Amino acid sequence: MAHHKSAIKRARQNKKRAIYNRANRKAYREAIKAVRLAKTVQEAEALFVKATSILDRVASRGVLHKNNVANKKSKLALHINKMKAAQA
Repeated sequence: MAHHKSAIKRARQNKKRAIYNRANRKAYREAIKAVRLAKTVQEAEALFVKATSILDRVASRGVLHKNNVANKKSKLALHINKMKAAQA
């Protein structure tokens, strides 16, 4: 247990941030999963736009690094392109 005033405050802040980060992490993971599980290309593209928005928001809030977000968006785009190729 923390004894210093600053350590007590830090513990309190860490709890708040953990909850905040967990919620944001869940949101972007669900968005990515939705794109990957989409049945049609049109559905995947619509979900990709939403996922991109969520990922950008998460990057701006500091939950994920911007390069990590860029890699995730790139992989989703590749997935959609593979779906298009398979459909054609």
